[in-house]
Formats: sequence, C-alpha cells, structure tokens
Amino acid sequence: MDFKKDLLDGLGIEVTQQQLNQFDIYYQYLIEYNKIINLTRITEIDDVYYKHFYDSLTLANTIDLNSVKSLCDMGSGAGFPSIPLKIMFPNLNVTIVDSLNKRIVFLEKLLDKLEITDVVSIHDRIEHFALNHQSSFDVVTARALGNMSLIAEMGIPITKIKGKFVAYKGNNYEEELSVSQQGIKLLGGNVQKVSKYELPFHLGTRNHIVIEKIKDVKGYPRQFSVMNKKPL
Repeated sequence: MDFKKDLLDGLGIEVTQQQLNQFDIYYQYLIEYNKIINLTRITEIDDVYYKHFYDSLTLANTIDLNSVKSLCDMGSGAGFPSIPLKIMFPNLNVTIVDSLNKRIVFLEKLLDKLEITDVVSIHDRIEHFALNHQSSFDVVTARALGNMSLIAEMGIPITKIKGKFVAYKGNNYEEELSVSQQGIKLLGGNVQKVSKYELPFHLGTRNHIVIEKIKDVKGYPRQFSVMNKKPL
C-alpha cells in the first residue's frame, strides 16, 4: 500500500507527513474503538484506507474544496467523509450531525487525538437539525445514508443558495436518481452532474450526485415518518 502515491496519482492530492500521521492515528483509534461499539465492518488496514479514507477524499476532484468555507456531513457515522476531508483541507469549517450519541462521543475523542479544531459534532436527528439550520452550508454531504429522495429532502434545505448537496452513491444510483428528480426540483435543487470514480485495486466504483441549490423552499424536511411513507 502506497497511500501517498495513490492519492497523488488517482486524485492529484499531495499529502504531507503530518497528514499521513493523522490518518494513521485515525485508523488505529477507529479499530480500537470498534471493539467497544460497532462503527464499521471494514477493519483491514488497506480496506479502511481505500474504502473509507480514499473514497471520502474523491470529493476533492468533484468540488474545489479550497474555496469552500462550511461543510455539513449528515449521518457521518465514524467520520466519513468529513474527517478525511478536514485532514486534507484544514480551511473547512465542518459540522457533523449524527443521531447516535455513541458515534458523536467517538468523533469528539478522535478529534482530540488528531488535534483538529473547527469541527462541531452534533447529536441530533438530521431532519430536526435541518429545520433550524436552513441555508447554512456551502457543501452538504451524505454517504451511505439512505435513498436519494430521503437524503435530498434533509440535505437540500440546509444547503446555501448556489451551494452543493453531494450524495455518495455506489453503482446502482440511476433508478434512485430518476425517481427523486421531481422531488429535487420541488426542494429548489438542480442535478448539476454525476462524477464517477474507480477506487484503486478494483475495490469498487463511487459516484457523486452533485445537486446545486437554486432557490429556498420553506416547509422541508417533513417528519421522518412522513418522508418515508410519502417520498417527494
């Protein structure tokens, strides 16, 4: 494994020794803490580095993160994609929202170990958080969080006008996206592009569905049970 070379060759990202050290601390602590609570099923070192770290960082080729100030990561879990992005782009002011307090506790301890600042981790249901933080973030991410209709209704409202909501998806996103197109427009969004990436070592394909927010629309997201029962 040559993570430094693979990041440069695959994504054009130059990583410093300090950043490599932070990724090492991240990996070691993730595996240690995973014995206490289930954070990830992926635990082999190469898999974590490429299926989690590298995968998270593909966003740097989709959006110019050097010009982004605020990023919100919905349902971050063990910190993906926001913590790898913060390691590589210290300019980001990151807000992480997760409904499970055990994961928030892990993230706060991890951030201390990484000596990272300007990251706020919030224990809340995303739909509740979204109602009080409308049009607040330049970029909003959702990775492995749920179907497109659901995450769009939670993510687009908290995105600033001209900001981007980005859904990380695997190969089978086309039908999901097609079904959710009407809802995305209703929420004031416009599908700008879909960026495709191949992970190194044939570890899979990743797609970023990039939605630009065109206008503010009030009244969303609805209650979770309603969103689930009646997708837009």
